[in-house]
Amino acid sequence: MHRIFLIGPMGSGKTAVGRQLAKALNLAFHDSDVEIEQRTGVDIPYIFDKEGEAGFRQREREVIDALTQLDNVVIATGGGAILLPENREHLRSRGNVVYLRTSVDQQLERTRGTRTRPLLFTDDPKQRLTDLLTVRAPLYESTATFTIDTDGRRVTTVVDDIVHRLGITARHSDQCPQNV
Repeated sequence: MHRIFLIGPMGSGKTAVGRQLAKALNLAFHDSDVEIEQRTGVDIPYIFDKEGEAGFRQREREVIDALTQLDNVVIATGGGAILLPENREHLRSRGNVVYLRTSVDQQLERTRGTRTRPLLFTDDPKQRLTDLLTVRAPLYESTATFTIDTDGRRVTTVVDDIVHRLGITARHSDQCPQNV
């Protein structure tokens, strides 16, 4: 049984890496944000608009609890999933937690032009990302089994690093050489 949970800030590559990692290990892939949207029938910006961040975090808590109990999965969490103590506990106690660490500059590059990240609906996205990382980085670090840097790295390289650190045999037949 394998349970691999990816944590890190928005733009760290959790979804891209998660998909390829699941493929390499022949595991199911789940994205907690996608699961929330499927359960509610609306997108995350709409949830933030109608329920605020607190309402979204409650929905996220329920999804993290459910997904972390599945077997043979790779789960990409939302960037703020580690804010709630119960999420951190579920992640730590139920599987291997990989912190995909990235710089604020790399986050800006990867999230430029997106309209799906409500926390970036601000006049100064760089300052917002800096502020978020200041609060969240210690939580990512304390929750993670180990940390992998993703700045300027290809998805396949990050996946290979994770597989190596976990000591799991991967199948490499059709991984894409895209960047994170």
